[in-house]
Amino acid sequence: MSWWKPLVVILVPPLVMLVLQVLLYQVVGVVEGSDDPMSPTMTPLKSLAVNLSIATSGVVAVLLLARIARVPWRSLISSPRAFDARRLTYYLTGAALLVGAGIGVVALVAPDSPGWTAFGVTGTTIGLLAVTVLSTPLQSAGEELLWRSAVLPAAASWVRAVRPALAVGLVVSSLGFAVLHGSSDPWLFGYFTFIGLCTGLMAIVSSGIEAPVAFHVANNVLFGIVSTVMAGGEPYAIDRATDSGDASLLILAAVNIAMVVLVRSHERRIRTRGGPGRVRA
Repeated sequence: MSWWKPLVVILVPPLVMLVLQVLLYQVVGVVEGSDDPMSPTMTPLKSLAVNLSIATSGVVAVLLLARIARVPWRSLISSPRAFDARRLTYYLTGAALLVGAGIGVVALVAPDSPGWTAFGVTGTTIGLLAVTVLSTPLQSAGEELLWRSAVLPAAASWVRAVRPALAVGLVVSSLGFAVLHGSSDPWLFGYFTFIGLCTGLMAIVSSGIEAPVAFHVANNVLFGIVSTVMAGGEPYAIDRATDSGDASLLILAAVNIAMVVLVRSHERRIRTRGGPGRVRA
């Protein structure tokens, strides 16, 4: 592609997400009668607004890259093989077990780090749980479509040689993913960058989006559920300011590494059996 086309893919979908999120926040503010619709407190409707805006940006990113690069949109989901629902199911199961174990370790070692307060169930809790279960998978898939299906290959197109191109794609997509999460805390920024790197590797190793989507869904849904029920029955707040992260994130980083190892191992077994989805050398 021309050098400027990847910039369009990198900049336009996040802008769409931010504009849509602000607009939806204003609508939610009117519905809820809020004096500060932009506050970080997550009510059910605000959580839904965030999830829908991110999901939309992912679809926009894939369709935009498919159009300007003149490639089938399906090739941005998986290539050279077809999308594989069995892979998605397998990786979703594995990711749920790994993320669940990670949450358990954090709860034992550093229970105060995630901001959990006390167990409580109210009408707000039920609403947030419903939004988490029903719409967070769309949000997680949207982020993977944006950063791994669109931005990674778009940025990689700046370099002709394959391995350097993959390195550029991984760096740009991982840093973009971290920047858009808006954290000024070094621990959190580093962790978001590391998540982007690991999910990018999952996509490259498996030649598709199933593994990173599965991991992202399991991570966001499970953490969303725990954060909701451990907020004392109140809406929880997303705090990504300075000093909001700490060394406990190394536990979750280990979960990411374990997922990359799982994906690599499973893809090797598939290639050994000569089954569907064999990766080109």
